[in-house]
This record gives sequence, C-alpha cells and structure tokens, in this order.
Amino acid sequence: MTDKRRILGIDPGSRQTGFGVLDFDGERPVYVASGTISSADGDFPDRLRQIFTSVGEIVAEYRPDIVAIETVFMHKNAGSALKLGHARSAALCATFAFDVEVFEYAPREIKLAVVGTGSATKEQVQHMVVSLLRLDSLPGLDAADALATALCHGHQHRTRARLAGLAPVVSLR
Repeated sequence: MTDKRRILGIDPGSRQTGFGVLDFDGERPVYVASGTISSADGDFPDRLRQIFTSVGEIVAEYRPDIVAIETVFMHKNAGSALKLGHARSAALCATFAFDVEVFEYAPREIKLAVVGTGSATKEQVQHMVVSLLRLDSLPGLDAADALATALCHGHQHRTRARLAGLAPVVSLR
C-alpha cells in the first residue's frame, strides 16, 4: 500500500468525545494527535454545540482524508443511546463542510480489530493502542477509543487493498 492517508477517529459521547488522528503510509500507523472534547457543562443543546464546534476545529487543523466514527449501540438505557446518537450526529455534521470520507464501525468491531476480542474493556483498548502506536504515555480512555477507531479503519482499508490485489483462484480440475 503506497497511498498516504490521514484518519480522524471519533469516539462520540454527550459529555466526553474522544478524537485521535493517525497517518497511514505503508504498514505502520503514525500517531499525530489525540484528546478529549469535554462538553459536560451546560444544557444539552449547548453540549452538542461544543461537540460540533470542536470537531470542526479539529478537522480544520488536521485536515484528515477520512473520518472513522463509532456507531451508536443500545446498552441499558434508551435515553442514553438517544443522547449518544445526538452527540454522534453533532460530530458528524461538523465534518460535512470538509471533503472527507466517513466510515462507521460498531464498538465490538473496533475492539476486535485492536484487542482481538469484541468484549474488551476500555482499559484493554487503551493498553493495546499504546502498544500498537508505541506511545510514551497513556491517552485518556475516550481518546484511546478514538485512536482505536482510526486503527480499525486503517487495518480494514489495508486488508481490503491487499485482497483487491490478489490474483483470482484458478481451479486445477
């Protein structure tokens, strides 16, 4: 694979939204930046505005080619899932003014790609992100999840590219 791509991973949350930026050029991902957008203060519409504004600023600063974002999952509380969906939408809408492709991944798919099990804990994801990216310090849990989302996309893209380059199987009969 010779195409260079910058991927912004987003782990949406109504109070904490993680982001992680990686460059992929060849086999090894390269860490660029990560962090957490804190939107814990204010009314819900104000928190959504903070997510929208901050993600827009991150995209403008780092100019990713691709955005990979975690999908909403239903856990225990429908109200929480709905708020998460709103936060996710605010983050996604902030990318629309830029020329980026958007890809979505389920939480279990991201964990499976990075840790090897779809039921990994946030701490296990964080540990693997540090190991895979050879980081000197621990990113926050939400930032690590966002970096894992970017890693998941990078690995899937690389796998699809490899498969596309394979010669068709020829029957020997």
